[in-house]
Amino acid sequence: FQLQASGGGSVQPGGSLRLSCEISGLSLRYYAIAWYRQAPGKEREGVSCISGAGTTNHIDSVKGRFAISRDNTKNMGYLQMNNLEPDDTAVYTCAAELAHCDDLLTLSIRPGNWGRGTLVTVSS
Repeated sequence: FQLQASGGGSVQPGGSLRLSCEISGLSLRYYAIAWYRQAPGKEREGVSCISGAGTTNHIDSVKGRFAISRDNTKNMGYLQMNNLEPDDTAVYTCAAELAHCDDLLTLSIRPGNWGRGTLVTVSS
């Protein structure tokens, strides 16, 4: 299957962006969808995840600012990012796996298919 993240861009601190993840080639219903990011010079980290049942998880640094959602009918995942901070600057990628969100966010289970990411730049 294939994944394509989109919706990135350049915003000022405090701004918002909505990322989209288009997933093709599988039936998404039972898959968890996870968002990751990799800032320049840093390791990739899990950011947010939504299970097939709709349960959401976020890392502490984005709680209260990011929201993850999905639309199984459209095979899409979304990441609404509000009150963006310069530390949010990174390439964001999405993944879909038959795995628990805790394992995906900690990268205890590494997705086998990353897809193309989208760049988010937060700067004044």
